Amino acid sequence: MTDKVEVKTDKKDLTLVCFSGDFDKVLAAFVMATGAAATNRKVTIFFTFWGLNVLKKEYGHKALGKGILAKTFNFLMGGRNKLPLSRLNFGGASPDLMTSMMKKHNVATLPELIEAAHALGVRFQACEMALHILELERDDLIEEVEDVVGVATFLNESENAHIVFV
Repeated sequence: MTDKVEVKTDKKDLTLVCFSGDFDKVLAAFVMATGAAATNRKVTIFFTFWGLNVLKKEYGHKALGKGILAKTFNFLMGGRNKLPLSRLNFGGASPDLMTSMMKKHNVATLPELIEAAHALGVRFQACEMALHILELERDDLIEEVEDVVGVATFLNESENAHIVFV
């Protein structure tokens, strides 16, 4: 017989680490963020590596950065309207198909969720290290990004939050 151990925490805030650039995972992050913010929780989304794709101002494939590798990575990643589905992407058609299904069923689309998250006070932070590696500048990101921070700042600001990786 095993005793159940119940772990209680006073943490109410939520920090999401968005490190995936997959459409369905990004969508899940914004659904959780808006749901938590709607229940009066302090919510932060920390975007790093492929997750930064969601924050790019430019739509589509743009060769951002200075070096050839950065330009190649940024071009291949596209932007938030080019996020692939993690499974059954069907050559890039699936995000559009999923978005049309969402509209058909009156479910908020990714652009609507991003707008709602911002309106609900969800904080958007970009990872300083990932920006450097991908040779992106703060000016390459949407205005909703509150700050570019390093991991130490991110951890200090999230010490009273549940941290979820998406």
